[in-house]
Amino acid sequence: MPRSVARLQSGTYLVDIAGDSASRFGLGSSDLGIPYLRYDGTWGYVFGDTFRGQGAAGEYAGCPLMLYQAEFDRSGNTPIFFTASQPPETCAELFDYQHHADNGFGHEVTRIPNDAITLTVGGRSRIFIQYTSVHKWIKAGATTDGSLMSGIAYSDDNGATWQDFDRHWPGDAQGSNGSLEMMWSFAGVDPDGLLYIFSKAWNGSHFYRSDRGQIQLFRYRPGDFFNGLLDAREHWAYLNGSWRWVPADQAGPSSVFGPQNQIGEFSVKRIGDLYVMCYFDVSDGSIRTRTAPRPDQVWTAPKTQVVANAWWPPSHWFFGRTQPFLYGGYIHPGSESPTNLTVLISAWDGQLGHRPYTVTQWSGLSV
Repeated sequence: MPRSVARLQSGTYLVDIAGDSASRFGLGSSDLGIPYLRYDGTWGYVFGDTFRGQGAAGEYAGCPLMLYQAEFDRSGNTPIFFTASQPPETCAELFDYQHHADNGFGHEVTRIPNDAITLTVGGRSRIFIQYTSVHKWIKAGATTDGSLMSGIAYSDDNGATWQDFDRHWPGDAQGSNGSLEMMWSFAGVDPDGLLYIFSKAWNGSHFYRSDRGQIQLFRYRPGDFFNGLLDAREHWAYLNGSWRWVPADQAGPSSVFGPQNQIGEFSVKRIGDLYVMCYFDVSDGSIRTRTAPRPDQVWTAPKTQVVANAWWPPSHWFFGRTQPFLYGGYIHPGSESPTNLTVLISAWDGQLGHRPYTVTQWSGLSV
């Protein structure tokens, strides 16, 4: 008997609801909720700027924070239910740094997570979070992205403590405005044994008008990445009229796409036999997806999945899936298939004290 589509999650709030599973662990309202598979088969969810109260109010709890889930319903019939936190009982900020301060890199407002992954190499498991350090939140139409730098934090004790690799990438405030190294998405370890990663400029403010949707691709031997040899990578580059893989010391990576709309948060994961890219199209006001059989092959045209409103632009008229003030769009790696994808989408109007400041679950999406 076919599954009842009516039971699938379609904008189900996961936080910012009185008595929800997140509030049991001191998370009242937050965004992002980036999902990743832990080495023990359970699931982690990494949140952005978090408040103890609803509607981005009450005590500020920090960024990033993490909740856990024992089992994920791949069918999408059951909403995500959080069963533990880091640390236990009441979640707290993962990284050891000060907000609105100089932590040795320049003035930092916050550190926003972009993706997380667990790798096991030589019998050792390590969790990684790639993040962007925000120097300032930019205004609409800005020609600078407001970033300070990007880095990779890792944990060897299942998320209890975190430290950074020494390698950091300079951002706008350090003289590299629009650097494509600011926001990473771990596409995962391919059957060929290599770890594929996409990255782009920081556009977490959603107002960096020079973004233009440029996304680059590179890959690592998992052992090199695990051990922090972050310059020992290969780039997917367009050289002498053709695309090819080249060592990092020979050429930088090329943008996978030509000029596109502005792109905010994005996520790439291998679901079944397809690679799926999901992103917030800032110009269009929608969450969109693309697919490719491999990371380094041709990607399909964008497919709109959820829109911020059904009246602008005209292509959104009468669109069935709507989430006001949306952004984010993180693919759940445990999604059942490319025809039953689960994506976590954030919603907030940017005003402190306003609800909802939440993460919503959308299942049953077909790419």
